[in-house]
Parts: sequence; structure tokens; C-alpha cells
Amino acid sequence: MAKAQVVVLGSNFAGLAAAQKIREFAGETADITVIDRKPYLLFVPNIPFEVFENHDPMLTLHMPLAPALAEDHIRFLQAEVKSLDVEHRVVEFVPTERPGAAPGRMTYDYVVVAVGNRLAYDRIEGFAEYGHTVSDTYYGNQLRHYLFHEYKGGPIAIGSARFHQGTMTQDLVPTALAACEGPPVEVMLSIGAWLQQHNLGGPDKVTVFTPAELIAEDAGQGIVHALLEHAGHMGYHYLAKTEDIKRLTADGIEFANGQHVEAEVKIIFPDWVPHDFLQHLPISDDRGFILTDLYMRNPHYPNVFACGDAAAVTVPKLGILAHLEAEIVARQVAKDLGRMDPARADQPFRPIVDCIGDAGNKQAFYISSNTWYGGDREVFRMGHVPFLLKMQYKEMFFRTKGKVPEWGIPVADYLAEMFAK
Repeated sequence: MAKAQVVVLGSNFAGLAAAQKIREFAGETADITVIDRKPYLLFVPNIPFEVFENHDPMLTLHMPLAPALAEDHIRFLQAEVKSLDVEHRVVEFVPTERPGAAPGRMTYDYVVVAVGNRLAYDRIEGFAEYGHTVSDTYYGNQLRHYLFHEYKGGPIAIGSARFHQGTMTQDLVPTALAACEGPPVEVMLSIGAWLQQHNLGGPDKVTVFTPAELIAEDAGQGIVHALLEHAGHMGYHYLAKTEDIKRLTADGIEFANGQHVEAEVKIIFPDWVPHDFLQHLPISDDRGFILTDLYMRNPHYPNVFACGDAAAVTVPKLGILAHLEAEIVARQVAKDLGRMDPARADQPFRPIVDCIGDAGNKQAFYISSNTWYGGDREVFRMGHVPFLLKMQYKEMFFRTKGKVPEWGIPVADYLAEMFAK
């Protein structure tokens, strides 16, 4: 019998995990190909730590993809996806290893859309001239250079532009006004500690803002109120309901609600926008995110799956959700190929916000909560143990080439909850 042709589009956390788990669960019943425009996985969560430690994140946070995938006999193509034809089951791409490559095409039996999103900095007026961020190594190094060589000691503002979520999954997940606000909270705490360490002031120079009524609302109201109370006592400033970023200027940030905040350093997290080739497809919602049920399968094209930030049900755009969704995808493919019993495979997506963020001074915050989704779990801790867990998770991820043992996250949860305050 011919093997099923499985094509995974994208290979950061969601795509890599989906490909590896499909191989684990489906065995040799599938030929698996992964397509990504870059030859490495970018370990985004640790960029802020590297920046504030004055380390080049490009040297520490790139994990080569080809060797990791080759261990499971998964083909890797370094190429940019240009189109997806779900009617004819065709992916078109252009290799990116060298400029000028001719277009290629590939047919599939199953496709997994895990390409993430486009970060819309180009839609923020003034960002190119006055903005900073920590979403990749280029921008991380730009901020690192500014802080360590050009910073004049002025105020700092950190926050999100408005996220434009689709409207076709409101029966499955809540609606968010920011794509993910763990990073702004993390950068707020870290840069306050950095200012103190370098005798440049402290938290009173830092303002964090949100377009929503409550920052990081997906973490649960109890956790956020406790975090804001803690941050307020430390001296941080907080601005809510800004609606959106209107423009950045040399002197600060203008918001859509008419407010303005002065800032020398403006650290921005943008709107997350689906890639152009996903717009207006029969599998996409009204924004371009891929529609799925809670088994990560498109309801109209059952051979199309999505996981990670490209999926419409991934709210917020958070790594733990990509991890959970990738395993669900793999179970469903294995079931279709006769390698997994439906009782084991049919475990729906149950979202939870699990997040560890650096807080400076070798401290970190730990959040585990599902109250935003209607659950009853809401755990918040701060201390040195969560910091150690954050650092060790990255080391384990690189050592195992993404195959973190199943006990990894549960053990981290246990240690953080038992040994942090």
C-alpha cells in the first residue's frame, strides 16, 4: 500500500512538534515533508532574557531543523509557501536557499498548516523609526544595542497593538484584543530589574499598556489583579483600554483612544496577521486564520489540519497551545491511517494558559490558568524556581531536538507550584 503523503507547512514549535508526533504515532505509514522558509527553529520565548543579559540571541536561540527532522526520516524543504490549493491538494512554493530559484509544487494526502502569522510592524506608523521589540533576533539585537550603547535614561513604554481576531470561532474560544500579553509583562518586569542593575533608575520609569480592559486577561482575573498589585507596589505604571496604537513618535506613543504616553524606548508587540496565501481560502475565517474544530481538523476539508498561531482557535498565540494542538493533529492523522484507536485519538483541544516569564534578577513568574476558557484552575507563582525551569526547558528542548519528554511540562508545573511563592 502506498504511504500517505503528509505535508507540514511551517516548522517552528507547532510544525516541528506536529511532524515529530505524526512520525511517532503513525510510524512508517506516512511520508512526511516539512516546508519552512528558514533552516532553523527560533526559540522566541528566551529572546528577552538574552537581550537583557547582553547576549546575542542569534548565537543561542537558533536550532537547525534539518538534523532534527532527519532523525525521524522526515524530509525538509527550505522554501517559502506561496499557495495552498485545497481542492486539488497542491502546495506551491519557492525554495529560499538561494535567490532566483524556480517555483516548485507538491501534492499531499494530508496538510498541516503551521506557518504561524505575519507580525504587522509595517502597519504601525513610526515603528521603523522609533520602535523596538523582542520578537526575533534582529529586533532583539537592535534593542540590545540601544539599551547598552545609546539609552539616555528616559521613560520606557511597553505594550501591544490591537489584535484583530476572526469572528467565526466565537463559539469555541473567547475573543482577545491582544495576541499574547505574557511577553509585555515579562519585558516590563525584566527591564525594571535591568534599570536597577545598571543604576539607571527602576520600575517607576516603565509604563505597560494594553488595548484591552485588562492586560493578559487570558491568564485569569485573579492572577492579573495580583500581578498588577505586585507591579504597582514596585512602581510600574499601567495604562489600559488604549484601543490600539495610532503612531510612534520620537517622544512617545499616541493611542487610538486619544491618550499619549511619553517614552524614549518604545517596545511594541504588533497585530498578528495571517499570511497572504491563506487569505480568502475555503478553509480560512474572515481574517485568514485556519478554521478547525477542537480536533484541529477543518470541518469542510477533513484532510486539512492547523496548529499553532495559524489556527483560528489558538487564542492567545501561545507556545503551550501550539504544543497541545500539534499532538492532537498527530493523533487524528494516526487514527485515519489505522495506527491509533479512536478512543485514544479523539481527545479534543482543552486550552490552558501555561506561561513562565523572566522577571529579572534570576526570578520569573509562573502562570497556569484555564479560567478564561471556563475552567477553575488559576495558579500564580514568582521566584527563582520558575526562572530555573524556564532556562532548563530551553536546554532540554535543544538537547532533544524538540522532543521534550512527556513528563517535562507536568514536572515543571509541579516544581513551580511546590517550590515557588
